[in-house]
Formats: sequence, C-alpha cells, structure tokens
Amino acid sequence: QVQPVESGGGLVQAGGSLRLSCAASGIIFSINAMGWYRQAPGKQRELVARVSSVGSTNYADSVKGRFTISRDNAKNMVYLQMNFLEPEDTAVYYCNVVPTSGSTLWGQGTQVTVSS
Repeated sequence: QVQPVESGGGLVQAGGSLRLSCAASGIIFSINAMGWYRQAPGKQRELVARVSSVGSTNYADSVKGRFTISRDNAKNMVYLQMNFLEPEDTAVYYCNVVPTSGSTLWGQGTQVTVSS
C-alpha cells in the first residue's frame, strides 16, 4: 500500500518556525482532502489543519493564525508552515491523505519538539 512520507520535523525553540512536507507521490488515484494531524504523549490524535481538493482550509483553534496549510496538486504534496511554535505544539505530526475512492492513508509521522 502506498504511504505518504513526511519530512521537516525537528527540535526548535519556542517562537521558532518549522515547515513540514508530505509527499503522496505514487498515489495514482485522485486525492480529495489532505491534512495534518498530531498526537502528543498521552493524548489522542487530533486534527491540526486540513485542505480540500479545491483549496478550502480548516484549522484547529489552537493553531489558527500561527500555522498555514497548503498543497500542490500537481505534485501531490501538502505542506504545513508552523510559526510562533509553542511547547504545547510538541507532538508527532502525521500526514493524512483522503483519496476519492479507497481507504484514508496515513504517513509514519514526524516528530516536532518545541523547547521552552
């Protein structure tokens, strides 16, 4: 099964920025929505941001104004620009790809750690 591949995680100080990328290349069917979820230790996985095939976006309240999601349909890529990072943003970030048919796909995750 094709799996999206995330990159761009790492360690950053509070107030800093990171840009996550997710490559869904090799997925030959059409993609509907693409998004990012995160899971912190001891917590449930939660939606961070999502972008539809026509560019409509929605964000978790906790990241509005700080994070920006974008996608490149020609390359089957989705990005998450994260600014003004806070320690509470520390989590494993997962790429999520919803095809027009078939099962939702998840990446393996990339760790984001924000130090205070």
